[in-house]
Amino acid sequence: MAKHIDLENRDGIAFITLNRPERLNAMNEEMWAELGRVWDAFAADPALRVAVVSGAGDRAFSTGMDLKERAVAGDPRAREFWTSALARDPGRREPVWKPMIAAVHGYCLAGGFEIALSCDIRICSEEATFGLPEIKRGFFPGSSGTVRLPRIVPLGMALEMLYTGESISASEAFRCGLVNRVVPRDDLMPAAEQLARSIADGPPLALQAVKEVVLRGLDLPLADAIRFEAGFRAMVGGTEDAAEGPRAFSEKRKPGYKGR
Repeated sequence: MAKHIDLENRDGIAFITLNRPERLNAMNEEMWAELGRVWDAFAADPALRVAVVSGAGDRAFSTGMDLKERAVAGDPRAREFWTSALARDPGRREPVWKPMIAAVHGYCLAGGFEIALSCDIRICSEEATFGLPEIKRGFFPGSSGTVRLPRIVPLGMALEMLYTGESISASEAFRCGLVNRVVPRDDLMPAAEQLARSIADGPPLALQAVKEVVLRGLDLPLADAIRFEAGFRAMVGGTEDAAEGPRAFSEKRKPGYKGR
C-alpha cells in the first residue's frame, strides 16, 4: 500500500508531509485516511509538541480532493456523513490541542487550503496561491472552509473567495492576515522549523491550554470566556512546569519543561 503522508519526529517537532507530488498532493480517499491516522498519532504522542505541515515536491502544498477519483467514486463526505469519515478529516474534527504550523508553497487549494486553515499559523513562500475553487465545480468547500476562512480574514474577502472560487497571492494573503509571514521558497522550511522550535521549547501543557482557551473562547460571551480562562490558568499554575519556569529564571538558566 502506498504511503502518502509522512510523519517525522525531529526533537519534539512533528514534520507532517503530504507526499503525493506527482498529483500535486491531491487527496484521494487513502490519503485522507492516512492523514487522519497521522493527526491522531501527533495528538496522542506526548513527545511531539508542535507540528509543521507541508507538501512534497516543488509545485504545491496540496490542490485538495483528487477530482479524477471523485468523478468515479463520488464524494466520501456525502456517502459517509454520519460515519467515521469525519474522524479522518482534520477540518471537520475536534482540534488537536497542540500548536500546528502550515508551511505552504505553490498551490494551496480546496481541501489542501482547508488543511492549512486547520493549522494555527500559516507561513508561505512568495509564489504560493490560496483558493477555494469548489464553486466552479458545482459544489462548495466541505472540510470547514466556509467556517474557518471568515474567522481568519475579513468577511467580505472570505465571501468573495467562496463565491468566485478565485485564488489570492501570497502578498494578498499576508495583507489580509491569512498568513503570518511570506519568505523566499528556500527559506520556507527553515523559517517554519525555527518558529516551531521556539514554540516547542515552551511548556507543553500551557501551550495546549492557550490553544483551547483561545479557540473555545471565540464562541463564548466575554465574561464566560474570561471565567473559562481562569479555570485553565488555575490548573496549569499547579503543574511542575509552572514551578520550573520561575525557578529557571531565578537561577539564570533555560527552563527544562517536561509537560507535567
